[in-house]
Amino acid sequence: MATIVTKDSFQAEVVNKKGLVLVDFFAEWCGPCKMVGPIIDELSKEMPDVTFVKVNVDNDPELASEYNVTSVPSFFIFKDGKVISQFVGAMGKEGFREKLSQVKAM
Repeated sequence: MATIVTKDSFQAEVVNKKGLVLVDFFAEWCGPCKMVGPIIDELSKEMPDVTFVKVNVDNDPELASEYNVTSVPSFFIFKDGKVISQFVGAMGKEGFREKLSQVKAM
């Protein structure tokens, strides 16, 4: 299951983490976020080599602002603490797998 991170834990859980981290910026009121949430949780179990975390933009607007998140869901893929990919909008499990495969190949 993806871990909820806050501005207090973001540095340790994302920026200082080695390897790939997918960050899901979401909101409780967002319909597409609710559709994607279970997919992210499934992938977190199926892809142990990737860390999956979620940031609630309503609870942590500073983080959303820092990363210029203007729409939810927004996704950022970090590799060794640096953003290497970002995209917006809901997609199916295979879409996420494809995005993660692309960055693994980098």
